[in-house]
Amino acid sequence: MTLVIAFKFVAWFIAAYIYGHIAEWFIHKYILHNFGKKYNSLFSFHYREHHKNARKNQFYDPVYFSWIPKLDAAGKEIVYLTIIVAMHIPVVMISYGAYAALVFSSVEYYYKHRRAHTDPEWAKTNLMWHYDHHMGKNQDANWGVRSDVVDRLLGTRVYYEYGSE
Repeated sequence: MTLVIAFKFVAWFIAAYIYGHIAEWFIHKYILHNFGKKYNSLFSFHYREHHKNARKNQFYDPVYFSWIPKLDAAGKEIVYLTIIVAMHIPVVMISYGAYAALVFSSVEYYYKHRRAHTDPEWAKTNLMWHYDHHMGKNQDANWGVRSDVVDRLLGTRVYYEYGSE
């Protein structure tokens, strides 16, 4: 019986982890960019602040260097991630493993996104699709942050060669 419970936990964890990547792609593309480009949107911080900082500072975003919470792009990102995690609390009734994966996905997302924008050399090696998202000609592509798998599956992964543009 314990093995069955463990298998279900792992199966739900994997399914929810995949869901987390799909949700990340969807939220980034349709909410943070579509609504984020509108001046009075709750999500305008993403495009108007975060993208502007990254382009202006060779991928660095100075708001990620502070560990003191502020209501800048990094602080708003934490607020929205917390809301997303809270909205998914009912998932616990289906599976602890699924909810654990959703919490893990949110923490992993923030860690990798913050690390990328405080260490661009690390990003160029480990999250090159996200580097391409900010620094390539088309900032409306490469929606995955933690992985480019969903972008590759949906045909939204665009590769760039820097220095040849």
